[in-house]
Amino acid sequence: MLETSARLLRLLSLLQAHREWSGAELAEKLGVTARTVRRDVDRLRELGYPVDASPGTGGGYQLGAGAELPPLLLDDDEAVAVAVGLRTAAGQGIEGIGETSVRALAKLEQVLPSRLRRRVSALGAFTVPMLRGGPPAAAVDPALLTELAHLCRDAERLRFEYRTHEGVDSRRTVEPYRLVCTERRWYLVAWDVDRADWRTFRVDRITPRPPHGPRFTPREPPAEDLAAYVSKGVSTHAYAMHSVVRLLVPLDEAAERISPSAGTLQADGADACVLRSGAANLEVMVVHIMMLGFPFEVIEPVELTEAIRTLRDRLDAALGRAAAPGPRTPAGGDDPCVRNR
Repeated sequence: MLETSARLLRLLSLLQAHREWSGAELAEKLGVTARTVRRDVDRLRELGYPVDASPGTGGGYQLGAGAELPPLLLDDDEAVAVAVGLRTAAGQGIEGIGETSVRALAKLEQVLPSRLRRRVSALGAFTVPMLRGGPPAAAVDPALLTELAHLCRDAERLRFEYRTHEGVDSRRTVEPYRLVCTERRWYLVAWDVDRADWRTFRVDRITPRPPHGPRFTPREPPAEDLAAYVSKGVSTHAYAMHSVVRLLVPLDEAAERISPSAGTLQADGADACVLRSGAANLEVMVVHIMMLGFPFEVIEPVELTEAIRTLRDRLDAALGRAAAPGPRTPAGGDDPCVRNR
């Protein structure tokens, strides 16, 4: 009976992992005869699994859609990937998703082996959500996320290679503290041992270089609100130029368009809010603010107001030239269409 039950689980796993199997392929995978495969398929059907069979030499078996979701068999990486997705969805603030994700995650954790439960719980305990990100950008390996979560949980030093935005590679040794996630990216907040200061690293630019360790005593975090700390770091501190602008729209309206990685927002009464952001230079900052489409007032720096005046004059001049009467021809005075006939 134990052998039969184990074989049924193996057969179910194969059917869930592949679109369609021939009877001969399943028999070879399971080490049984085609007749035994047919009997096992019948047993799965009796248990409520909708296994479809197509006749003929090109036919085979595949799982069909049933009235209810049957139990799923997941390997270790699949189980962790599902947990990562549920953890992320639970914190995204999408109506109806958060509570459902938490319930599904609770069911998953209940049946996980202890080795996987530790990985999943570490990911949850050492991840801080930072919401309102933009469209997905850089893919991150779930195995890397769980490895970093383990090191945060167990307070072990992490050694890794890191590539900056400019493409410069360096080797780092850090004391990892927390993962912070947005809809776009994952970040690691850690104490940089060589620089003796807190740093924020994009996870998709991290390449671990084991062995890790030794253990360390966790330090006081750089801020109580780590999501706000990372948001400020990636949207402002990382740039040479900083600005403070008062947007003449309510905070909720501005937050729908401005992600935490683009700037930090703070309410300023019921009908306005303050945006703090950064840019590589004043010209880029002006364009960024104008592209938001909101009425605004510059609080600082004074140079930003001057940059806006310069852009205004440039646009006025362009509009003046565009409004000049009469046809314009290329240098030389000839119509290129006539010249090429």
